Amino acid sequence: MPPQALTVLTTTDSAEKARALARGAVEARLAACAQVSGPVTSVYHWKQAVETAEEWQVQFKTTEDRYDALEAHLLAAHDYETPEILATPVVRGSAAYLEWIAAETVAP
Repeated sequence: MPPQALTVLTTTDSAEKARALARGAVEARLAACAQVSGPVTSVYHWKQAVETAEEWQVQFKTTEDRYDALEAHLLAAHDYETPEILATPVVRGSAAYLEWIAAETVAP
């Protein structure tokens, strides 16, 4: 049985930065796949103000085993002071796809 699959979400302020985060994680085998979507409009509290910003989302497909390394990679590569990094367990999925995620995220 493959390890627990996760989807991990982050956002950034440009399509180019989003693609760079996606490519870096996939090249390092921290994620089997990363999808960039956007722009999205984010509304949030930051330093005692309500901010509105255009952002791009990056959703990574990874495993519980690789989460810590992916988080460390994102924290090092991201230019936000406090980047969004949220992991959600995959509760169901096709066996072949889940096995593919596990196989593509084996540490080199």
